[in-house]
Amino acid sequence: MDLRELVSALNDFASPSLAESWDNVGLLVEPSPPHTVNTLLLTNDLTEEVMEEAVQKAADLILSYHPPIFTPLKRVTWKTWKERLVVRALEHRIGIYSPHTAYDAIPHGVNNWLTKGLGGCTSVPLHPSTAPSYPAEGTHRVEFCTDTEHLEVVLSKIKDIQEISCLTTFPARVEGEEQTRVTLNCSQKALLEVVALLSQNSLLYHKTEILLLQKPLLPHTGMGRLCTLSEPVSLSNIMERIKSHLKLPHIRIAVGMGKTLESPVKKAALCAGSGSSVLKGTEADLYLTGEMSHHDVLDAVANGISVILCEHSNTERGFLSELRDMLATHLQNKINIIVSEKDRDPLQVA
Repeated sequence: MDLRELVSALNDFASPSLAESWDNVGLLVEPSPPHTVNTLLLTNDLTEEVMEEAVQKAADLILSYHPPIFTPLKRVTWKTWKERLVVRALEHRIGIYSPHTAYDAIPHGVNNWLTKGLGGCTSVPLHPSTAPSYPAEGTHRVEFCTDTEHLEVVLSKIKDIQEISCLTTFPARVEGEEQTRVTLNCSQKALLEVVALLSQNSLLYHKTEILLLQKPLLPHTGMGRLCTLSEPVSLSNIMERIKSHLKLPHIRIAVGMGKTLESPVKKAALCAGSGSSVLKGTEADLYLTGEMSHHDVLDAVANGISVILCEHSNTERGFLSELRDMLATHLQNKINIIVSEKDRDPLQVA
């Protein structure tokens, strides 16, 4: 497949617009076009060892769940390992694509895969995603009525305000008088200027309505998951299920205040990777994530919530096998998709 065609298909699989605002997703390194992709390598972390594997296996594109370029690079030299990744990628004409939190949010993504470690359950996003393209522009809608005498003056002043869109006018009858109804969409910043303008005319201002434009929630899409188990299960049983699902010999456990390993778990909140900010404040019997700060663990335990930590990438990496199969179907088996054999969590239990 042509790289640009493949990137378009990957964006259809999980829209980059679903990623968190702080994230850096999409195509990060692009060889000069045209660039044909025959082999796609999937990895959780793009390390130098994984890059060497990509070179040896003649990969044309690396899909790295974590973006190897996150903070801006001021130069591309051989000095630091992330700069060397870019150099090696371009030397060997290998593209780099990262989905990261877009894959966290989608219904068929990383967090959905992690819920399978709990056993039978139903789940909903902890922080639902909103539709990315509706409404198209503006955060507020302003509507007001004015007579013909003031219409042209008001419209000319409004058109001088930045960040206003969807400005429309249509005839209206108000209290038996022929008037014009004006509607417009605007940003939060522009709203202040619009209100200041309209407030100069008290009659105009008193006929003004301001509506907050809220984007609809996307079903089953968003950060984290709150899972309700089909049947309550002891904490010790849940621990074994999770170890089995993640293929880990050891996990870390903090037992909630007043709880034991035999205490039942009915509701579990989870977030792949580093979940403190997503899980915080959620009422549940259990928090499941890769890593949390010491003080966030203390807070959870004091509130009677047990915490299971599995190390950051251990809660993500196992998804790659499912992803390989889903992408093969999505891409109609047009390319060879392989999962890295060198990718691993940097932390080991000694």
